[in-house]
Amino acid sequence: MLAIMGFLMVFLFMYLIMTKKLSALIALMIIPAIFAVLTGHAGDLGEMSLQGITDLAPTGIMLLFAILYFGIMIDAGLFDPVVGSILKAVKGDPTKIVIGTAALALVVSLDGDGTTSYMITVSAFFPLYQRLKMNPLILPAIAVMCVSLTNMVPWGGPTARAAAALNVDVGDVFVPLIPTMIGGAIWIFFTAYIMGRREKKRLGVVTFDDAERRILQQQAATVDASLKRPHLLWVNFALTALLMFGLIEGVMPLPVLFMLAFAVAITINYPNLKLQKERIADHAGNVLAVVSLVFAAGIFTGILSGTEMVDAMASSLISIIPDSWGPAFSIIVAVTSIPFTFFMSNDAYYFGVVPILAEAAANYGFAPVEIARASLLGQPVHLLSPLVPATYLLVGMSKVDFGEFQRFTILWATGTAFAVIAVAVVTGIIF
Repeated sequence: MLAIMGFLMVFLFMYLIMTKKLSALIALMIIPAIFAVLTGHAGDLGEMSLQGITDLAPTGIMLLFAILYFGIMIDAGLFDPVVGSILKAVKGDPTKIVIGTAALALVVSLDGDGTTSYMITVSAFFPLYQRLKMNPLILPAIAVMCVSLTNMVPWGGPTARAAAALNVDVGDVFVPLIPTMIGGAIWIFFTAYIMGRREKKRLGVVTFDDAERRILQQQAATVDASLKRPHLLWVNFALTALLMFGLIEGVMPLPVLFMLAFAVAITINYPNLKLQKERIADHAGNVLAVVSLVFAAGIFTGILSGTEMVDAMASSLISIIPDSWGPAFSIIVAVTSIPFTFFMSNDAYYFGVVPILAEAAANYGFAPVEIARASLLGQPVHLLSPLVPATYLLVGMSKVDFGEFQRFTILWATGTAFAVIAVAVVTGIIF
């Protein structure tokens, strides 16, 4: 019964936001509260919700200060040279623009943080998509697929969780995945080419003169040229590089790292207190939109876990796998990781479901490290889940509807997941 109620809650939630009956913010709070009452947990509603909010608090803080930090960097013009180079390379060709989107997203997402990757990629390309009247859903679709692929790096989150859950070395999990990630990147470029060709046939090629290119570059960086700090370009670059190094090395918790980086960045670039307040206020809209959803998602995940619906859902899905499929168990893990990671948080999946799968797989001769790798291959679809906070930032910056974004991207993302699984099978890393 709990499993049925859990799936019903998730499907109802998805239906309401995809049909625009409720906003994601409201649905994340109202729907799980109703199901907590229906499953007899009305008395524990507050405690479960607060636990979920508490668990996501570090993520909310990290996102808050990450948005502010990279907002300051964009205002100061750190990415202007990159944007200028991109504009010169892609010009007004929709095919090159979509491929360029993929190239930039893959590079900047190697830091393992989706928030910063989305901010840089969307800021750089959004003016181009608007100018050419390209399908606005392509930009976030390409960005989310790229980030889902590089999310497999050890500092991205899922790989570390899988390794910890199964008590295996994170290097043993990740290094064999590198060819798979390269294969996935090739598939994404192929997907970008297809999307770009369609837009080129529909819109043609637009020629920019130098003046318009400069205007687009300014729009991609900041609308107010007085905020730029070209004399601090290398200082800001060094600070950002140091921040990325800290992220990769894990020198301190991410929320603290971003808080300190933001404090230094705004002090260096805008030492005037009045200007500091203006900069923070200017980015407050993005902060509020994203962070409010993070804490709302805390209620959803807290109730899903607290009522034990998530455990029942996992057990029911595992029970439908016939024993005769044992020799292909790792492929089953890889394929089922697509729906598992969409409907669950990474924590719920990797610490709740994957150990059960690994235990079952051992009966068929599969090593824990192979199951760990297989469990990572559904990530391209995971980032479409409404439970992923950074996705709301991507959708908000791209100015598209969340439901429309999901409908447009789901098949492309599923294709990416199966492409990655195919490469993993060919290279033998999950056998």
